[in-house]
Amino acid sequence: MELSTLDYSLIIGFFTIVLAIGIIVSKKSGKNSSEYFLSGRTMPWWLLGLSMVATTFSTDTPNLVTDIVRTDGVSGNWVWWCFLITGMLTVFIYAKLWRKSNVNTDLEFYELRYGGKPARFLRKFRAVYLGVIFNVITMSAVTLAAIKIGGIMLGLEPWQTVVGAGLITVTFSALGGFKGVVYTDFLLFFVAMGGAIGAAYFLVNIPEVGGVTKLIVHKNVTDKLSILPDFNNTNAIITLLVIPLAVQWWSSWYPGAEPGGGGYIAQRMLAAKDENHAIGATFFFNIMHYALRPWPWILVALASLVVYPDIASIAEAFPNVPADKLGHDLAYSAMLTKLPSGLLGLVLASLIAAYMSTISTQLNWGSSYLVFDFYKQQINPNATEKRLVAVGRISTIILMVLSACLALLMQNAMEVFEMMLLFGSGTGLIFILRWFWWRLNAWTEISAMFASGVLSIALKVTPFGDYLFAAKTGIFPEWFEIPFVMLVTTIIWVVTTFMTKPESKEVLNSFYKKIQPGGPGWSKVVNDAKADNIKIDDPNEKWSVPSGIGAMVLGCILIYTCMFATGSWIYGETTRAIILTVIAIVSGLLLAKAWNKIKKNIL
Repeated sequence: MELSTLDYSLIIGFFTIVLAIGIIVSKKSGKNSSEYFLSGRTMPWWLLGLSMVATTFSTDTPNLVTDIVRTDGVSGNWVWWCFLITGMLTVFIYAKLWRKSNVNTDLEFYELRYGGKPARFLRKFRAVYLGVIFNVITMSAVTLAAIKIGGIMLGLEPWQTVVGAGLITVTFSALGGFKGVVYTDFLLFFVAMGGAIGAAYFLVNIPEVGGVTKLIVHKNVTDKLSILPDFNNTNAIITLLVIPLAVQWWSSWYPGAEPGGGGYIAQRMLAAKDENHAIGATFFFNIMHYALRPWPWILVALASLVVYPDIASIAEAFPNVPADKLGHDLAYSAMLTKLPSGLLGLVLASLIAAYMSTISTQLNWGSSYLVFDFYKQQINPNATEKRLVAVGRISTIILMVLSACLALLMQNAMEVFEMMLLFGSGTGLIFILRWFWWRLNAWTEISAMFASGVLSIALKVTPFGDYLFAAKTGIFPEWFEIPFVMLVTTIIWVVTTFMTKPESKEVLNSFYKKIQPGGPGWSKVVNDAKADNIKIDDPNEKWSVPSGIGAMVLGCILIYTCMFATGSWIYGETTRAIILTVIAIVSGLLLAKAWNKIKKNIL
C-alpha cells in the first residue's frame, strides 16, 4: 500500500517529538539511579495513570483482541477482563502498601519481607527470570505484532520492522529513563486512542461492512456479539467465564495484572508523590483499560469477519505474508490497509506509539531489575550512581536486541499469552497473601515459581501435556490445564511453607513496623512482640482491608457496568444500556464515598 506525503509527515513528526523528549530529559534522568528509574518519586497520579494505560496499549493488544473475537467471540475477552478484580485489589489495598514500602523495585520487597540467603537468592533469581526471560518474551510478542503490521501495511521484511522501530525506541528509552518514558506516554496515549477510535469509526462504515446496524446482523457476526458466553455451551462457560473469574484472576501471575501489584505497575506506584497519588493512578488506569479502550478494537475485529471471514481469505489478499505468520490476529492489520490518506498516517503513528510505549516501559522496568536487584546487589554493591545509570542504559540495549531476535522466531501472540498465563498459574495467591500472613517465607515463593515453571514446560513441550489434556484422548478436559497447574503448584507451596521454618522475629517485626499491614494474619507477630516488650504496632494505623474490599467490589461493578453499557449503546440495545448506565452512576457515587473514607485513613 502507498503512503501519502501527509501520512509520512504525521509519522516523521511523531518520531521527531518522541526523540526530542528523550534528549531533553536525558540530562536530568542521568543524574542518579532514582531519577533514571523512578523520576525522583515525584510523579502525579494523572501522569502515572496515563502512562499505565499507554504502556498496556501495545501493538500486540489489538491483534490479540482480534484473534480472541474472531475465534471465541466478544465473550472470549473474559480471559483478560477477569484481571479487573486484581486491578481493583491493587487500587484499594496494595497501592498504599507498595508506596509505604519505599523500595526501588518490587523485587527489593523480597529482602524487606523475607530474610537470609533464600531471600537474596529469590531476589537475584527473579531479577533474571522476570527482568530478562519473561520481559524478553513479552517484548518479543509486542515486536511480533509490529512485524505483522509492517508486513501487511507497508510490505516490510521482518528484520526491517525490527531494526526501524527498535532503533528509535531503544534510543529514547536509554537516554530519557523513566521520566522520558512517562512524558512520552502522555503523548502516546492520545495518539494511540485517537488512531484506534478513528480506525474503528471508518472501518465499520466502509461499503463492505455498511455501518454498525448491518454489522451486528451479518451472518458471520451474530454469534460473536454476546458479552457473556452461551450458557447452553458448558465448555464455553467453563473456559471463558468460570475459570477466569473463579480461578485465573487470583491464581495467575501475568505482566501488568499481577495479583497484589508488581512489575511496571508497581514501578509507577513507587514513583508516585504519595500513597493517594498511587491509588489515583491505578484506579484511572483500570477504568480506562477495561471500561472504554477495548471497544474500538472489538468493532474492527467484528468488521474483519465480514471482509476476511477466515484465514484463507487473509492469505489470498496478502500473498506475500509468510505462512508461519498467518493467523486470525492478522485481520486487524489487514483491515487497516483500507484506511484513507491522513487517517492511515494517524493510525500508523498510533500503532508505532503503542509499540514504543510498551517496549520503552518494559525496557526501563527490566533494566531496573538488572541494575538494583542483580548488578548492585550481587556484583558491585559500591557502584556509583553514574555507573548504575550506565549499566541501566547498556542493559536496555541488550534487552532490546534479545527480544528482537526472539520475535523473528515467533508466530502467534495468543500462544504467547496462553503460555505466560500457564507459567504464572498457582503463584498469584502468594502475592496476595504475603502482605497479610506472617507464615509465608522465601521458600514458599521459590517452590511455587519452580513448580509452575516445570509443570508448564512439561505440559507444553513434552508428550505429557497431550496425554493429560488432548481434545479427544486426554484424561482431563482441555479447560482443566490452568486449574491443574494452579492446584498442583498450590499444594507444593503450601506443603513447603509448613515444612520450612518461618522468617525470624527480627525480619517479621521490621516488616510489620514499616508497612503496618494489620489484620488477624499478623496477630501472632504483634502479640509475640508485645511479650518481648517490642512496640511494632501503630495504634493510629487502622486496618484498611475491609473498607478496601468494599471499595474493590464497588469499583468492579462500576467498571464492568461501564463496559457493558458501552457495548449495549453500540449494539443499539437502548433499554439495557440505560439500566447499566444507571447502575454505573449509583455504584460510582457509592465508590466516591468509600474512597473518601480510605483517603482520610491514609492522611
